Amino acid sequence: QVQLVESGGGLVQAGGSLRVSCAGSGRIFSSYAMGWFRQAPGKEREFVAAISWSGGSTAYADSVKGRFTISRDSAKNTVYLQMNSLKPEDTAVYYCAARPGIYMRYASSYDFWGQGTQVTVSS
Repeated sequence: QVQLVESGGGLVQAGGSLRVSCAGSGRIFSSYAMGWFRQAPGKEREFVAAISWSGGSTAYADSVKGRFTISRDSAKNTVYLQMNSLKPEDTAVYYCAARPGIYMRYASSYDFWGQGTQVTVSS
């Protein structure tokens, strides 16, 4: 069974930084593309960033471009999202997701999801 576990969420002040992590279940899934999505109460789940396990290709939502960085550690089967210059509107539950093959920007294209980690930005 594919398992994804997020960690690293918390409460931070506006302008601060936070790094969230997503640990995958095993090396057999190292070829899966990974994505970060977020969802605030009453809102649709939105794309944040994505990365391919091989090749280092990345994509970002316009709202986080220049502030967030997605990265990977293949040996640890872990994907990270470094969030800098955080804003109150970044407050949401952050989810990681995985799919076989190339990464995509659409939540519906991902097959596996973690349970999420809460990020709250206060002002």
